[in-house]
Amino acid sequence: MKEGPVIASVAALLGDPARANILTALMDGRALTVSELAEAAGVTLQTASGHLAKLDAANLLTAEKQGRHRYFRLSGPDVAQVLEALMGLAQRTGATRVRTGPKDAALRSARICYDHLAGERGVALLKGAQRQGLIKGEKDMILTEKGRAFFAGFGIDLAQLEKGRRPVCRACLDWSERHSHLGGGLGAALLSRMMDRGWVRREAGRVLAFTCEGTEGFEAAFMLPAVKGSQAA
Repeated sequence: MKEGPVIASVAALLGDPARANILTALMDGRALTVSELAEAAGVTLQTASGHLAKLDAANLLTAEKQGRHRYFRLSGPDVAQVLEALMGLAQRTGATRVRTGPKDAALRSARICYDHLAGERGVALLKGAQRQGLIKGEKDMILTEKGRAFFAGFGIDLAQLEKGRRPVCRACLDWSERHSHLGGGLGAALLSRMMDRGWVRREAGRVLAFTCEGTEGFEAAFMLPAVKGSQAA
């Protein structure tokens, strides 16, 4: 590649299985220690430290020291978006595990993608918002006046979102559903608001679980039929 940014160096970093596992472990938006990431990657502390140094130098991660520990997180939502898209590509081209893990069904239903809702419910949310005329557009999405009134009533501070550096609405291709879910500032604010309301709680890893009240509220707010295979806790 003779023009534009050099993608080969980033691709080489992502292509190592241990580094890929480290980055995937950070896709839920939390900051993790070296020992936690070593466990997620299945490598020793020393090996994990070497991988983290390379990812940090490439600006894919940011590091913060607190007390005796050093915490790492993804450097931004764009890193998570690329990883989500790569997962979708792997799914489409057949680069999947022969045996599915015990959390696979739960991850497909609802999971966190950096800081917003993904999976079956995330896709349903965006489709419901578009069907109601709250959001228009597919790739370059914008809020309608109806949408502004709706999300303000939901408790979202749109003026604050519009001051931020990230887009208010952004389509994020969902690896398991092969359709887009809602990212951007609005996607993050909606998930935060649903957690505040007690609709959703975090489970192990990236899994999100909807409560019974949350399932009813979610489906009513976005005019959704009961999501197939959904399980409320």
